[in-house]
Amino acid sequence: MKAGTGAAQAATGAKLSALFAGTMGPLIGLVLLCLALALTTETFLTVRNILNVLDQVTVLGIMAIGMTLVILIGGIDLSVGSVLALASMVMGYVAYPDYLNLGVPVGIAAALIVAALCGLVSGLLVTVTKLPPFIATLAMMSVARGLANMITDGSQIVGFPDWFTNLSIVRHFGFLSVTVGLMIVLAIVFAIFLNYRATGRSLYAIGGSAEVARLSGIPVKSLTNWVYAVCGLLAGLAGIVLAARLDSVQPSSGVGYELDTIAAVVIGGASLSGGIGSIGGTAIGVLIIGVLRNGLNLLGVSPFVQQVVIGVVIALAVATDTWRRRRQ
Repeated sequence: MKAGTGAAQAATGAKLSALFAGTMGPLIGLVLLCLALALTTETFLTVRNILNVLDQVTVLGIMAIGMTLVILIGGIDLSVGSVLALASMVMGYVAYPDYLNLGVPVGIAAALIVAALCGLVSGLLVTVTKLPPFIATLAMMSVARGLANMITDGSQIVGFPDWFTNLSIVRHFGFLSVTVGLMIVLAIVFAIFLNYRATGRSLYAIGGSAEVARLSGIPVKSLTNWVYAVCGLLAGLAGIVLAARLDSVQPSSGVGYELDTIAAVVIGGASLSGGIGSIGGTAIGVLIIGVLRNGLNLLGVSPFVQQVVIGVVIALAVATDTWRRRRQ
């Protein structure tokens, strides 16, 4: 019985380590960052500020989950910020009384469909036309941004029902909003999927070597299309969350979000060459960016200096990834 119990405990430990594989370095960095900010500011460790950090990283966190899947297969998606803007504008156009006036639920459904289609088109450009992911998603970035501006001729849409904006404002159980809860649930679901489902493990195989994965019987093209579609879908969902936070949608939203999203995944330990990464690591990367921005704001650092600091962090993360691959 003791031997069986020991084996079960070992198996459980192995599963937990798989969920957070390769995250020790980013986790230590996050802890050190929190300690530094706790010593240099008076309000960083307050409950209110911690909850604000969670609220602020919700959009980035949802987008980063989809980007993790794309980077795992050795791809990249530069269109997520534009797809976010397009999805939010579609939702506003469908739901707002001055336009189609079909209600917010119908608007949300339309936005998610459009976002998933954008991702699917990017995937087809990669798998069918053989465009490099950088070029395919760069083209989609331009197309989606243009469509977002065309919907209302560049005008923003302001004012949604209270129940919709309350999704990001009202804290249930005293600390958890619906949008933050959604991000946490998505992270758990996709972490389990990547580690305990054959399809999820196949994504790692594709990132390791797409040709070897194909010869092993893995449907590389269809999974690639599926991954890009999911990434687009999650970008659209992030756009809906952002609309709830701001009580408005505008075609200029999401500019530069693709860089933060990629940075969060890479900071969390994923490799840009594919095959390495985890949702747990991405969650830590998202928190590092969120905590860093929050701390710099508390310290009164200029937004321009913040851009420099974030850029240095991204460069260090990519350099670390390159060094790690060379060592391996």
